[in-house]
Amino acid sequence: MKLATIRTLDGSTRAVRVEDDHLVDLVAADLGELLATPGWEERAAAATDPVAQARGAAFAPVVPRPGKIVCVGLNYRNHILEMGRDLPDHPTLFSKYADTLVGANDDIVKPPETTQLDWECELAVVIGAPVRRARGADAERAIAGFAVLNDVTCRDWQFRTREWLQGKNWEATTPLGPWLVTPDELPGGVRPTLDIRTAIDGETVQQDSTGDLLFDPVALVEYVSTMGTLRPGDVIATGTPGGVGHARKPARYLETGQVVTTEVSGLGRCENRVVADPAP
Repeated sequence: MKLATIRTLDGSTRAVRVEDDHLVDLVAADLGELLATPGWEERAAAATDPVAQARGAAFAPVVPRPGKIVCVGLNYRNHILEMGRDLPDHPTLFSKYADTLVGANDDIVKPPETTQLDWECELAVVIGAPVRRARGADAERAIAGFAVLNDVTCRDWQFRTREWLQGKNWEATTPLGPWLVTPDELPGGVRPTLDIRTAIDGETVQQDSTGDLLFDPVALVEYVSTMGTLRPGDVIATGTPGGVGHARKPARYLETGQVVTTEVSGLGRCENRVVADPAP
């Protein structure tokens, strides 16, 4: 199934199942609310009523207000090497806030405080059941599905200190969408092997396969849930492959007016224009 959160014409949001030519109403305000409902998968599959205000609807972030967004740095071999680091023994984790999220076709807001705005296409894991210290099959069952995430980063802020938080949490910078795809529809299931790609104004700048992840989605659910409970709607961003702008020689960064396309095969794409921050 493909599941999403859309913005309706009356200004609200709605959880939907995405079919080829229409949207099916899932009777929930957003996908986070749906995933928190016991039996959500059966309910989503059985729904048949079309969305009343589907025409002109836009995709919101798949989960608009996740309780946790846990991100993994340095999880593709080629990206680790291009950043001049050793292969890690454990996942490198940091967090993002829900305020960073935008929809699949929303603008990415470039803060005036940065001159080094960078792209990072990622496979995002969306949690569909509460788990703590999950192992094996329990970790697999906790994965509701996958989406595309662009972990846009202010590099000049990221590397001010040894900690990365301040480079990763600027408002309205992180596309998440367009929809969640359940594992049964993907090659590899909960450990999917999918092409992953970023283009800037049509030029490919990242290309790899999620099969090259050092720590796969199940391993990440196991690791993160050891620290605390993962809950429905939580998101794990699994890391980005090589080809980021900061590692290029010379370095290359996003400018206002450029269009960033991030896509993962089978999961759709996010296509976002970079705009200047209108706030003072």
